[in-house]
Amino acid sequence: MKKILAVTTNPAVIQTVRAACTKYAVYFDAEFCSETEEAESFINYELPEIKVLDFTSSDIDCHKIIKMIDDDPWLHNGGIIAVVPKPADVQEIEDKKNPNILIVQTERAFKEHFSRLLKILWSNQQFLFNRGMQEHIGGRETGSFICENDPLDIRMYTNIIVSYLYSTSRISESDRFALQTALMELLTNALEHGNCEITYQQKTQYLLSGGNILDLIAEKNKNPRIAARKIQTSYLITKDKSYFKIIDNGNGFDWKTQLQKKTEMESTHGRGINLSADLVQNLTYNDKGNEVSFEIANLQNKSNTIPGVMESFEMILYTDKQVICRQNEPTNDLFFIVSGRYAVYSERKLISILTTNDMFIGEMSFLLNDRRSATILAVGNCRLVRIPKTAFLNLIRKHPHYGIFLSKLLAQRLVRQTKQTLSLSTEIAELKSKLNIPETI
Repeated sequence: MKKILAVTTNPAVIQTVRAACTKYAVYFDAEFCSETEEAESFINYELPEIKVLDFTSSDIDCHKIIKMIDDDPWLHNGGIIAVVPKPADVQEIEDKKNPNILIVQTERAFKEHFSRLLKILWSNQQFLFNRGMQEHIGGRETGSFICENDPLDIRMYTNIIVSYLYSTSRISESDRFALQTALMELLTNALEHGNCEITYQQKTQYLLSGGNILDLIAEKNKNPRIAARKIQTSYLITKDKSYFKIIDNGNGFDWKTQLQKKTEMESTHGRGINLSADLVQNLTYNDKGNEVSFEIANLQNKSNTIPGVMESFEMILYTDKQVICRQNEPTNDLFFIVSGRYAVYSERKLISILTTNDMFIGEMSFLLNDRRSATILAVGNCRLVRIPKTAFLNLIRKHPHYGIFLSKLLAQRLVRQTKQTLSLSTEIAELKSKLNIPETI
């Protein structure tokens, strides 16, 4: 069950959220706040996955709530759906390209589409509800998602995947902008010129006559043959790179000519493909022109954000093989991992490797007020923020979600270890059966 917090005093927004959450009652549970301070407290204590911030409620300071979330990376789980009074407000907020905002909608569009947004969110929960809690940051993640012939789907899926990669420190701030732009351009091309069969000339004439491209897309979708088409985006995320492939159901286009020509800056459109090729790596099309692939380089063992409250603590640089702490030492400082990898030894045996995905070093002695349970060595050049126990306890008093987040992190590690133990038990049972190994000796 995932929490949805609606910060609003607008009866129409409240009713929309309640109705949608009733429809998906197995998956989502709605909570409501009508005051700014109440919402901030709820977010800090409960860590709701989805936040609906209603800018139509003039007595609520949504900008203040967004700033609180932006300033604290540990509140970046899930995402924000913003509801605004008019279309101009949508553009104003979207132009800020806030990584925590999944989508911005007018009140009218929100009432029409919120139920479908919840369906999309649940279908892609692996991106939204475990950000910062992944088991292996260097592991391979593969999958795909299907977009309808609707710009709403394109915006939503683009924001979900880009936000995920940024929040898990796969991409930097500048890379986030590049990937967001490239995905939007290429998916929009797949929708307009691929599935909807809108030619360059048609779009030019429509825009010059004062038309809205969304209306032209809606007109094209009145044709059942076109409306039935989909856009499939597949991804492969590895330690070093992330790969993407976009396939539409259209007839393709002459991509070679488009990539070779330089569109004039005063043109109404047509710069997307060349712009995307400049922003990502190895952008290629199939011969038909209805499939495009590209890749981006991932950050390596580096956190792209440090919680603001930690910036005042000591940053320590470690060189290869340098000891961070030794087993049985009577110290209990906590270390936040900024960059690098760390070898964990128990009784002189290597038992694990920690990365930025693990976030902390030394949480066991910190929580149990005990001696160090392992020896930790730096692997290559590394950076840590050292946080004295008393200082972190004071942080938890001021920011309760830090304690909750640390508990979630430990619970996640426990689940992982339990799975590994069960897997090992199964292997042992199979070996005993095959090799006729006695239960006892």
